[in-house]
Amino acid sequence: MASGPGAATLKKCLDVLRDARNDSEQLAALLLVTKAVRAGELDTKTRRQIFDAIGFTFPNRLLSSRQAPPGCPEHTFRALGLTLLACFCTDPELAGHSQILNKIPTFSDVLVSPCNPDCTSMVDDAYQCLTAVLATPRGPRELVTKGAVSALCQAYVNGGYGSDRALTLLLGLLAVAEVKCWQKDAPHLLAVLSKLSEEFVQAEDVTKFELCELLPCFIPLSPPLAEVSQGSECFHQLYRGLTNILGSKLSQSQRDPALKLAASLVQACGSEWIPAGSTGSKFLALLVNLACVEVRLTLEEPDPLEVEGKKEVVTACYVLIEMGIQECLKEEESPLDEAQRMQLMRIMEEAFGAVVFYLRQVKEEELQDPFVFASVRILGAWMAEETSSLKQEICELLPFLIHYTKKLFKEGGPAENLPQTAGLVSSDGSILGQDALRFLLPGFCHLTAEDRPRDILISEGAPALLCDYFVHQWEVLTSQSQSPSPLTSTEMSLQTLCGIFLNLVVTAPDLIRQEKTFSSLMDTLLKSLPFLLPQRDHLVLAANIATLGLMMARILSNSAVLQKTGSAKEFFKAAIHFLSQAHTAQADPGSHGLALAISPAYVSAWDDIRELWFLGMQALASCVPLFPWLPQAVLQAQWLEGLSELLTRVTAASVDFELVAAFQGVLVELVRTSEPCREVILSHHGEEWANLYGMAALEQCLSRQ
Repeated sequence: MASGPGAATLKKCLDVLRDARNDSEQLAALLLVTKAVRAGELDTKTRRQIFDAIGFTFPNRLLSSRQAPPGCPEHTFRALGLTLLACFCTDPELAGHSQILNKIPTFSDVLVSPCNPDCTSMVDDAYQCLTAVLATPRGPRELVTKGAVSALCQAYVNGGYGSDRALTLLLGLLAVAEVKCWQKDAPHLLAVLSKLSEEFVQAEDVTKFELCELLPCFIPLSPPLAEVSQGSECFHQLYRGLTNILGSKLSQSQRDPALKLAASLVQACGSEWIPAGSTGSKFLALLVNLACVEVRLTLEEPDPLEVEGKKEVVTACYVLIEMGIQECLKEEESPLDEAQRMQLMRIMEEAFGAVVFYLRQVKEEELQDPFVFASVRILGAWMAEETSSLKQEICELLPFLIHYTKKLFKEGGPAENLPQTAGLVSSDGSILGQDALRFLLPGFCHLTAEDRPRDILISEGAPALLCDYFVHQWEVLTSQSQSPSPLTSTEMSLQTLCGIFLNLVVTAPDLIRQEKTFSSLMDTLLKSLPFLLPQRDHLVLAANIATLGLMMARILSNSAVLQKTGSAKEFFKAAIHFLSQAHTAQADPGSHGLALAISPAYVSAWDDIRELWFLGMQALASCVPLFPWLPQAVLQAQWLEGLSELLTRVTAASVDFELVAAFQGVLVELVRTSEPCREVILSHHGEEWANLYGMAALEQCLSRQ
């Protein structure tokens, strides 16, 4: 109970509330109670006593009443009801009660209604209730679904009494439910972003830097704001404001928020917010330059405590540097000229030297630090594109990278609540936790093609890790919806892994033969291709798996996994289908005949799978003598009949030499190994079209007695 001269009176009021015989007596007592509430004289116990005395029924009646006591303002009853609910909301248990959550539209209505000077206490109470609701487990979801976001946005944009509290509440809501807020109330949130952007451009004092800290919270990763006219105008304003800041001489405390704001814009829409032309290209180059300088100044600092305090801004700089990499690699529509690209590549190389230096100092107990994750991720982006730079330094770092990725993959990753500016947000907005390995895969694909880094990766146990990772990613892919969808990061990782394994198959076949883990991988490949091939939206991955499986089967033909003829036969059946269906005959515009062409189902992916198809044909030819049942599988697929018909129908000029060689390689092995295959080809005029296409080796095999 509150102490002081009002305590006895308050106790008496509570007794009256319990024993009141009519509304007039209860109202009189309530007026004294609410006066004490507003004066802040009540402790937690007393507030609970008030609730126990009156419950929710009486405040509900006050809120719904449209009649005021004689001589009182018309909103008197409503104000009393709000004050009591604000009092109840100081109890977290009551703040999450359905009776309070159901009043969210009422609280919101108060915020957007015209506010007279005598209504300010109602506004204060409404904000107090909404703030309390936000802090409850169900609160954020209820606030979004019951319309509080739009009310808070309107309250802020209108700039009336308490609008600063509306902004604070919006920040709290966006921190825990950003995606849901934007899905439901994008136009209203956009209006807030628009107002903040205008203030940002106009501010000439410390407010400009305060807004730098605030604005990233209102820049969503989705929806794409650049596609909305109001969003484009916001980006233009933010660009102008950042140009003013970053083009001036700044202190550290002023530059850091500006870099973080720029990084949030890059995450939202890449470089689209930077205008075209020389002015935009200079600004883009300046941004990347400043980011590289910041990375070097921080990561080359020998004092770990200095680095600790700068991790957030350096992570933002990583986002800007990654944009720099992408812009430098653009062949078309890049705002940068050749001189700017060369300069930025040189500056970025120095920054990545600092990243490598930092990672070499990381201790075992720091491996779960999200900043280490961000540093590995950005290094992976550099390794994927710039294969010749810092090769010596990266080779020396490879043991750490394998140890780090192995630890995260086996034990789980860094904390999920990484800052948005960590550059770790996927396309669907979720935080990518333990999957550091996927960012390094493209770089590893380049490195496994070279002797020294490949030897290091093998000696550090990378092949076993990558095989385990392939199996894991395959399980992730098959657990996802099978409906046609855009290329996922999981599918990209699997394709890149196939590229790495193909490098190892070609350059280190003994490793494939000796490492038991590759038998497990082979088993996964045998099962995955028949599952994958019927799904046309996964054709590129199917091509990778088919080719890798055929290449590995040549090496592992004697292994137990390939002696299980059930799964092996299903795999080869699927591989034959993939290879045999790639070409068709179509009308030749240049003549009245037919020309050989890529099958319609393969056309869109052909640029990505062409080399894999040719490699797969070579591998299949090598497998024919190794698996006695393989010619029979070819016969069952009726490939020989189909190919004979195709080569007979099309003009010879439409079949290039490389394709002729690929067909001949497989056909020769089939004829040498299988008399039934030879007979089928002969019965379909094989000698004639072999002669027509210059397949001398096939002719020789067919003509033997």
